[in-house]
Amino acid sequence: MGRTVLAHGLGGGKDLPIPPELAIAGAVAALVVSFTVLAVAWRTPRYDAATSGRPAPEWLDRLTSSRGFAVALRVLGMVFFLYVGVAAVFGQDTLINPFFGTFYALLWVGLVPLSLLFGPFFRAVSPVRTISGLLSRASGMPAGEGLYAYPARLGYWPAALALLSFVWLELVYPHSTELGPVRLWCAAYLAVMLVGSALFGSTFLARADPFEVYSTLVAKLSVWGHRDGPLETGAGRPAQDGRLVIRSPLANLDSTTPRPGLVAVVGILFGSTAFDSFRESTVWLQQVQSMSISRVWPDTAALLVFSLGVALLLAAASAATASDADTPRRLLPDLFAHSVVPIIVGYMVAHYLTFLVEYGQTTLIQLSDPLSRGDDFLGTGDWKVGYWLSDHPTFLATTKVLAVVVGHLLGVVAAHDRAIRLLPARHQLTGQLPMLAVMVFFTVGGLYLLFAA
Repeated sequence: MGRTVLAHGLGGGKDLPIPPELAIAGAVAALVVSFTVLAVAWRTPRYDAATSGRPAPEWLDRLTSSRGFAVALRVLGMVFFLYVGVAAVFGQDTLINPFFGTFYALLWVGLVPLSLLFGPFFRAVSPVRTISGLLSRASGMPAGEGLYAYPARLGYWPAALALLSFVWLELVYPHSTELGPVRLWCAAYLAVMLVGSALFGSTFLARADPFEVYSTLVAKLSVWGHRDGPLETGAGRPAQDGRLVIRSPLANLDSTTPRPGLVAVVGILFGSTAFDSFRESTVWLQQVQSMSISRVWPDTAALLVFSLGVALLLAAASAATASDADTPRRLLPDLFAHSVVPIIVGYMVAHYLTFLVEYGQTTLIQLSDPLSRGDDFLGTGDWKVGYWLSDHPTFLATTKVLAVVVGHLLGVVAAHDRAIRLLPARHQLTGQLPMLAVMVFFTVGGLYLLFAA
């Protein structure tokens, strides 16, 4: 158990097969060279959500758009929710309670690979959407509708606040592995989501549910999309604007809808992961140990600095570009925010890969005995955790470096394609330099934390 918990960290620079200076210099060179190549060879936009992608097989489109498929996923999500809920309510307040591993590993980190592979996974299995749909049906309210229209100006700001509360609980709160506080957070989450969906319909869940917004953003890097994007509906059949298509991940990423608060969401997702590396660095540990106050306060301040720093750098760099007359400068940050999603995914892989694989196995074993009584309901109780990744540090460390670098390269491509669509012809090269500078800064910072952890 202790071994997998320690795997939550990045692993440290001592495991890397190359010197830190060489890795950072190589990554920066790759970004600059990639930008130069793009500037010469990629002069017209290539992504268009209305036309990109080829139709998926007709049988797959019929299956995924059928009511039976939607109901099956809802039932699956609800059964798992209730099963883990038993462990949360009646289980022991110890680290072997599978509720913790489900909450921190399978849900928070596991949503990344699930969303990359299957699209907006959480929306399909969300127990909140299922309960909300059942309550709407019982009250006679049309599926997906609420008492009021969701204010467009709120955008993703509710999700940003919910995400901030989650990462604060996970990374700052000193009792984040005690049953009471985590249960309280989950109860508050359910209450807010259900009340919000009653007031504003399923649109509230699409904008405010931290797990759904997080999963849907990551799913933009999957190959699955719809020609005009999915409609947000209730617990019934997930109606679509168009048929299921298979796209390149970057073409799918370009279909991200810019809304208020999107910059804050990506800032918190990226900034909190970076802070998770920084908080265990020698420099920060020495600093907080020298203070005569609770570590909660400096850690909270650092978490806010990292999250706000990412958001402000992105906003400043994108707003510094020269947009055309049809695109106000104030809208540019949200229009470019999608380019940070590959960076978030790359850094999540670098930071949490070992944690997900090894602690995730531990959680699957613990789930067979939710009340810690010696039961084996799922038949996984006698499984053994495989530590292949930890036993091959060179492979693991190389994978982490590549994940960070590839994520930034994809971010550069996404930002470049958006820039040549928005920027006037005379500024299509120079106008991208502020964004390139920010990408280089993120790369250097990410790799520095990777080596320093």
